[in-house]
Amino acid sequence: MKLSNAVLPSLQQKPVKLPAAQHHTLPEKVLQFGTGVLLRGLPDYFIDEANRQGIFNGRIVVVKSTAGGNDLADFATQDMLYTHVIRGLVNQQPVEELMVNASISRIISAADHWQEVLAAATNPDIEIIISNVTEVGFKTDANDSKDAAVPVSFPAKLTAVLYQRFQHFNGAADKGFVILPAELITNNGALLKEMVLGLAKQFSLPEAFINWVATANHFCNTLVDRIVPGKLPAAEYEVVAASLGYDDSWMIMSEPYALWAIECADATVAAKLSFAQANSGMVLAPSINKYVELKLRLLNGTHTFSCGLAHLAGFTTVKEAMADAAFFAYIKRLMLQSIVPAVQSSEISTEEATVFASAVLDRFANPYINHKWLSITFQYTEKMRTRNVPLMKRQLAALGAVTADMQLGFAAYVLFMNARNDRNGQYIGEANGQAYAFEDIHIKAISAAWQTGDAATAVTHVCAQSQIWGEDLREWPGFVAGVTAQLQQLQQVGAREVLNANY
Repeated sequence: MKLSNAVLPSLQQKPVKLPAAQHHTLPEKVLQFGTGVLLRGLPDYFIDEANRQGIFNGRIVVVKSTAGGNDLADFATQDMLYTHVIRGLVNQQPVEELMVNASISRIISAADHWQEVLAAATNPDIEIIISNVTEVGFKTDANDSKDAAVPVSFPAKLTAVLYQRFQHFNGAADKGFVILPAELITNNGALLKEMVLGLAKQFSLPEAFINWVATANHFCNTLVDRIVPGKLPAAEYEVVAASLGYDDSWMIMSEPYALWAIECADATVAAKLSFAQANSGMVLAPSINKYVELKLRLLNGTHTFSCGLAHLAGFTTVKEAMADAAFFAYIKRLMLQSIVPAVQSSEISTEEATVFASAVLDRFANPYINHKWLSITFQYTEKMRTRNVPLMKRQLAALGAVTADMQLGFAAYVLFMNARNDRNGQYIGEANGQAYAFEDIHIKAISAAWQTGDAATAVTHVCAQSQIWGEDLREWPGFVAGVTAQLQQLQQVGAREVLNANY
């Protein structure tokens, strides 16, 4: 039996939250570019939650922007319903929740039915546009043209939708959209607005339209934060499907944590985003900088301080490392005693940072997510530069020294970057008898530190790369000596023993 509206009445006794009885009659209020799991696991989740509470009472028209990929006909046989499995830890206790999401009304293929997309743009009930076309799709294309039967890039598609809206409503000031890009790009709303205005000028569209885009539409910067791996592993899916009594080709899994922060200082815009009232994970604020900072430093920064150390210690996944008492203690102390004090500011209280750090501990330890440490080392040096060097500078300014936990993370980075150049020009490292390849734009400059094989020389060389770090880290009091001592310990007894001895 396949999930559909017809089978919902028979699921009343199953361990799953079902949609409201009249879900399929709710009007379309959102146009969404993208069918990916992040959208279905975060924005669409929040909208579905609001609909259950009778707050937003609207559904989503989804535009499939790219050719290929998901089978839309198969989704249609499910009446656009899909099961959302939420699994993970909250306060270090396991939680599981299953729900049938009914927020999507239909999916339109841009390639095959572009006129339907333009028709949706003329619906006065649709006042919100959401997108996640990934970082790769969030840009214009050299082939963008106002005469294209189907616009090529996402910004060009959005420009065409806005122009259709402008023409249909004769440029009415109250018929603009609230536009919420969910791509993981800083200032995504401002960047998207800039691209649309640029295309409007490139296409020689009327000045009145350009003014309408700029003044009647609200392009909001947003931050999305939720791990949504997507499909369950086959064995786990079979167990869930058997417990529910139906098959679902579009079932997804996510962690419990969910944050969607939207930069919004306009009461009219906030009123249109009424679904934000349904869940504390939704934030409307005049500035989302503090949420960006918390995620960058405590989630991403902790990953960057610890990924090399974890790999050197022989851990493959984040959850495996977090199950080790010493490693868990290192992560907890690193966040609470080193990073939390460094992020505290006039915007971020110690309490807010501590609460966020506690949630990160739950997220890292989630036994249902297989996040590999090696994937986190992608562009390791750039991540260390942008995420952690500023944190260490703050520690230095506040305490006169960088903490030992941060020094250990940096020492592990230096050791991890010990690479040799093979015959094909690929840089290769080795730990615990296993080779690993690098994807790091600075690998040549950093790996040169190991030409002599001496720890002190290697640390000095890395710290001297001011063209990378923006300054000479050798000038930080005690930093080279502290990192060198940590690195020597890693070399002499190994990462696992360093962790066991100190945490």
